[in-house]
Amino acid sequence: MADTARARKLADRIQVVVAETLERRIKDPRLGFVTITAARVTGDLREATVFYTVYGDETERAATAAALESAKGVLRSEVGRQTGVRHTPSLTFIADALPDNAKLIDDLLARAQQADAAVRSTAAGAGYAGDADPYRTPAAASDDSDDEPEAETGADTQEGGRP
Repeated sequence: MADTARARKLADRIQVVVAETLERRIKDPRLGFVTITAARVTGDLREATVFYTVYGDETERAATAAALESAKGVLRSEVGRQTGVRHTPSLTFIADALPDNAKLIDDLLARAQQADAAVRSTAAGAGYAGDADPYRTPAAASDDSDDEPEAETGADTQEGGRP
């Protein structure tokens, strides 16, 4: 089992090698505007997963996937030549879902912003449902503040005459 730092370094190198090879050596017309976004290698360094995105519609994505599958052997031999590892990892290409997820999040944020604007416009002309101050204030406390304290009566004292 290889350490994770070595697997991470190998994955980064595989990403660069695959991107450069696609740009310089692979001349397949089905290969559209493809970007290699990430690569991951298993702990035993035997399998590599390469994530890619394609600019375009579904037909261009399908054509690019077919082109990558047909160029897999050339890409794997180039990875083996440039990395120098004992066993060249097998390559698996997966379309990256990151752009689709980002678009979905942007759409959700736009809907939330519209809902906030609707609430803000409704609240602009609204008033209180009841009184402006819903908390009760004791009326005796506010009226007695200006008066003098009342004299003590005998009922308030104890039997010994002490208050």
